[in-house]
Amino acid sequence: MMLIAFVVLEKHSIWCNRHRKKLLVAVSALLCIYTVYLLVHYTILILVADQFVIPTSSMMPTLIPGDRVIIDKTIMGARIYTDFNFKKGGQRLQCFRTKGRCTLQHNDIVVFNFPRPEWNDICFEINNVWCKRILALPGDTLYVENGIYRNNNYDGTLGVIENQEKLSATPDSVLMARGEFITAWLMPEQWTVKNMGPYYIPRKGDVIKFRPNDVTLYHDIVKKETGKELIWNWEVDSAMLGGRTIANYIFKDNYFFMGGDNVLGSVDSRFWGLVPEDYVVGVVKMISYSRDKETKKIRWDRMLKRL
Repeated sequence: MMLIAFVVLEKHSIWCNRHRKKLLVAVSALLCIYTVYLLVHYTILILVADQFVIPTSSMMPTLIPGDRVIIDKTIMGARIYTDFNFKKGGQRLQCFRTKGRCTLQHNDIVVFNFPRPEWNDICFEINNVWCKRILALPGDTLYVENGIYRNNNYDGTLGVIENQEKLSATPDSVLMARGEFITAWLMPEQWTVKNMGPYYIPRKGDVIKFRPNDVTLYHDIVKKETGKELIWNWEVDSAMLGGRTIANYIFKDNYFFMGGDNVLGSVDSRFWGLVPEDYVVGVVKMISYSRDKETKKIRWDRMLKRL
């Protein structure tokens, strides 16, 4: 009897060992598959594409609240951070880009980090992203004439012309009664949302000789690039940077003018200024799907809609 019991126990031990090995192999395989999945998933998110949700109506009718948009990062190259010490309220962005396929174009819809998270100086805040349309590229001169966008380097229509015509036809008194902004913030005093410009959009390497209006327009950009205050000294009739007079200034980065298609309901570069090139995440290429924020229902007619 003891011999039989020993044989049974030995066979049971062999069976357990075999199944334990099979279980370990299966678990190891699953872990490997999951690891590969994570690597592929995050490689795509970092280098290729990402998805963002449209929260407001500022891009209507092109994009509406609840749209999930796919961002192509390969067009201008994906950002790779070199400093991960991200702070609430923003800090200096330190990164480089992978090689892109081409440059950004007029009317591209892009997602970017909002450049004024505390509504004062230009700085970078992770995950604080907005979506707008590019209305002016580095080196362009932009105008707004009676509510209509004009660009010296682009002859086509910028944005949604029907919405701009609505702004043009709306009296300032009506806009004020609605509580809309009339004066373009951070701009020369005489500029309004209906009539502003000419506004030169800085390009890396450009040399500018400052005039009084230029100090207003580019003060925050120069402060971002140099860490110094730019002012106009009326006594010497010259611009001063960090307490010293300057004859001219060389811009260190590229910038973009961003605007919402819903010009009557968009807070954009008319109010908070230009977006540094490094702050652009990528170009919106399509709507993956859309969900109504109130009813939670899927908008099937917007699924996989290309832009």
